[in-house]
Amino acid sequence: MRILQLVSDWKWTGPAEPMLVLSAALRARGHRVELVCPATPEGANRSLWHEASIREFDPIRRIEPFRNALRLGDRKRVERIRRWILSDEIGGPYDIVQCWHSRDHVLAARALRIGPRLLSWGAMPQEGPRLVRFLSHTDPIGAWPWNRWLFGLGCDGLLAVSGEAAQQMSTFRNGRALASTTGAVEFSPLLKPSRSRDAVRAELGVSASAPLIGIVARMQPHRRFDLLLSAFQRLLEAHPDAKLLVVGRGSRMQEVGVEPAERMGLTDSVIFAGYRNTDYADVLRAMDIFTFLVPGSDGTCRALLQAAVMGLPLVGTRRGAIPEIISNGQTGLLVDEDPESLAAAWSALIRDPKEREEMSRSVGLDAFERFQPDRWAAWMERFYSEVLEQERTR
Repeated sequence: MRILQLVSDWKWTGPAEPMLVLSAALRARGHRVELVCPATPEGANRSLWHEASIREFDPIRRIEPFRNALRLGDRKRVERIRRWILSDEIGGPYDIVQCWHSRDHVLAARALRIGPRLLSWGAMPQEGPRLVRFLSHTDPIGAWPWNRWLFGLGCDGLLAVSGEAAQQMSTFRNGRALASTTGAVEFSPLLKPSRSRDAVRAELGVSASAPLIGIVARMQPHRRFDLLLSAFQRLLEAHPDAKLLVVGRGSRMQEVGVEPAERMGLTDSVIFAGYRNTDYADVLRAMDIFTFLVPGSDGTCRALLQAAVMGLPLVGTRRGAIPEIISNGQTGLLVDEDPESLAAAWSALIRDPKEREEMSRSVGLDAFERFQPDRWAAWMERFYSEVLEQERTR
């Protein structure tokens, strides 16, 4: 197949990494996959363009990094994208055009003339490239006319990150291609330690015997750091030597993490490790238990999948795709969103090293079976084929 990945966000966040993981795996299976995305803004440390290039997946064209679905001057942009998709100017015509944000979704739909007359022109083609949207979040979608078009007739295939999200979106689809997928992560960078576990813990100020609970999340209020810190405060009553390791950063780090920890008297027990890049896998490996409370802009819960690959016992809530990633009682524990439930789950695993060991083995095997890029690419091949075979609804 000839597949074009169209992404309107330059940032190395949200679905950017899952998109590259999928694209590389599809290429390895013999498909032609190309990427169009914004260039790296001046002063940016990391970007999709940069990360794609160092992975030898050089983007072939630039688009402007606007966030609004509609902007003045879009007609010319749409015409340009239409030429890219339908001609051999950059490798087309393509079989599949896959979008990851509403902005690129609307541009592609207009380019393929599958929008309402206000946004596009001409008859909707029965043949030609098919548009697939990957909906990377699980937030409820209002049943407004705009959404009914965007997630209904405005795409030939729709992918959600959880069964629950797919069920919600079924009202827009009317029998057209719809599925859910848990995503995948690269295994090799996670399974090659550069430093010993004890060395990393020593650098973080954690003794070899102290129970270390870890979380990876952007530091924003909606990620429930209030729940995390309240639960940890309760845990210390039974396990005073426990430590909490927070990996991540954000513009509100002081407000949601550092200052509350100080007010609660947790300064000596909570470690804010910031954003980690080159030693990310080593820091994960230093943890005893991994916690994930609320999906961020990447609904596939990439950090949770990475922890699973490394065999860390998992503790999570029932938000989004989390309960479809964690098998309760086997690869981890699912908890209610209250401090008592979360603290009790941590405590149970701390008190029972044998259960942690068994859970570690189970989660590693489960990750090997479910989250490998090649398996995800094979699954996506079948979904693309379904989309290509179905007749477009006028």
